[in-house]
Parts: sequence; structure tokens; C-alpha cells
Amino acid sequence: MTVDLRHLRVAAHLELASLVIMLANIATVHLKPVSSLMGPAHGFAYLFVVVAAWRLGQATVAVRAAALLPGVGGLLALRLLDRARDVLVNETRPRVVPPPAGTHHTHDTVLRARRLP
Repeated sequence: MTVDLRHLRVAAHLELASLVIMLANIATVHLKPVSSLMGPAHGFAYLFVVVAAWRLGQATVAVRAAALLPGVGGLLALRLLDRARDVLVNETRPRVVPPPAGTHHTHDTVLRARRLP
């Protein structure tokens, strides 16, 4: 079973936001109610991100390792997941048309890729 990326995206943003709020609270007024609310919220968001990333079928080792980083791990894991591509063509070919005036280009680099579902 896989986890929908929308839920992972929301949890990753909540994880980072709760960490920023907790650190801002500690650095400024240190209100106990804020700490008692944001601590468990951050912990839950962090655990959700880790479990969701590990349950994804398309998750690589790098995605799973990134999810373990507290605070920004969820966003890093999403970034790595968004970069998943299937490379169809990656080659250098000789130019079939003359190069622009004043240049010495004799080859073209061709990269054709598609985003994985």
C-alpha cells in the first residue's frame, strides 16, 4: 500500500512550521502553552513523514534517509521524489545543421526524460 503524496506534502510542511514556531518561542517569550502544543504536533508530523516515506513504493534509499532528518527531512524527501525521472535518451549526436556563425559546435547533447508516476 502506498501513501498519497498530498498527505506527505502537508505533513512535511507542518513538520517544518512547527519546528520554526517552537524555536521562535524558545528564543523569545518561551510560553508553556505554545511548547506543550507544538512539541507533540512536531513529533506527530515527523513520525508521519518518516512512516509515509518508508511506505512509498517508489521511495529510494536516499528518500528514506532524507525523511529521517528532523525539520526539513520531509521537504527533502519530497524534492527527491519529484526528481524521479525515467531517462529515455541521453547521448551526444553529431550536428545535422551547420552551427551558428562564429561557433565551433559540432555535436548536440540530447536528453529526453519523462517523470515517473
